[in-house]
Amino acid sequence: MTAATATKAPPLAYQVMAKCSTTKARVGNLVLPHSHVDTPVFMPVGTQGTLKGILPDQLLTLNCQILLGNTYHLGLRPGTEVLKKVGGLHKFMGWPRNILTDSGGFQMVSLLDLAEITEEGVKFRSPYDESNECMLTPEHSIQIQNVIGADIIMQLDDVVKTTTTGPRVEEAMHRTIRWIDRCLEANERDHDQNIFPIVQGGLNPELRKQCVAELTKRAVRGFAVGGLSGGESKDDFWKTVHVCTDLLPDDKPRYLMGVGFAEDLVVCVALGIDMFDCVFPTRTARFGCALLHSGQINLKNKQFEKDFRPIDEDCTCSTCTTYTRAYLHNIATVESVSSSLISIHNVAYQLRLMREMREAIHKNCFPDYVRGFFKTLYPGELPPGWVCDALKAVGIELTVENKS
Repeated sequence: MTAATATKAPPLAYQVMAKCSTTKARVGNLVLPHSHVDTPVFMPVGTQGTLKGILPDQLLTLNCQILLGNTYHLGLRPGTEVLKKVGGLHKFMGWPRNILTDSGGFQMVSLLDLAEITEEGVKFRSPYDESNECMLTPEHSIQIQNVIGADIIMQLDDVVKTTTTGPRVEEAMHRTIRWIDRCLEANERDHDQNIFPIVQGGLNPELRKQCVAELTKRAVRGFAVGGLSGGESKDDFWKTVHVCTDLLPDDKPRYLMGVGFAEDLVVCVALGIDMFDCVFPTRTARFGCALLHSGQINLKNKQFEKDFRPIDEDCTCSTCTTYTRAYLHNIATVESVSSSLISIHNVAYQLRLMREMREAIHKNCFPDYVRGFFKTLYPGELPPGWVCDALKAVGIELTVENKS
């Protein structure tokens, strides 16, 4: 290590700027190699180095500070040789801000019929060419992510479906702990990339506690909570998040993987999560659905045929300031540009939602914001029981106004 390297600032600095006096919500400033990130933050997903239907310049206009790519898919296509030649994913896709890469571990669940899991790693058959087999080990996952050059990189973890019970859940948790050590050892770019370990343990709170206790012994700069949003009940979902954020250190960012529905974001910010990602905003746009505080609307429905309002009159995105619901109704799912226009709005909505929550936390009025959000989403009625229970656990009571 040279003297210059030894004195160089770490590639991640995190500072809590404000805390809610009631819940576990907090606002943070996350400084990464390419730019800073205001947390809580939603990260749009560009699996193969592109968000479907949105250009990098458009993301910059929306003030997107960080997006997500996938190691498994990028490692297969375009592959590490191309990425190495061009100098990493930032240059390859023309993106000047931060990137987080998933490790490929989720594919153990989503592509399980193509995978075999052992202590060595995961043997995959490529979904593009099933005759092509490759082994994704913790070391190989990190090597690929070193080439990709993401600011935050994830350990390879052993993922099981959230509905799985019994010895397999504990086996996966212990293997995940063993694999983080292999990932840390393999990392050749600790000076400009940050490995986050992933808390596993299924829906068993004791396993989650054990996993957090082990992972927090490692010299890492942030943590992810994995293995959720896979079909478990919402009661199990929020309780697992609550257990993890109670135990994870306050001075490091907490990333909840694969969560993106608006009500989930609001609840989990209250539970103390700082970072989220999900394909939902762009995926639902391709079906003609747009996001609002009152819930999503399907622009293909005939009721929008002569509706000349924007998707959302409070939204300043280029779609809402230029196009009407009637226009989008006319092209939704018919013209490919429709998915682009609706995706721009949906990503803008997600980023605005996070900004509103940050502002509310700064002003120490977050509980009021949460009550107003759910009153708009569920007018005249209580939200689902899991929402009420989760928020009650952190000091927010939701009620329905008496109209009499």
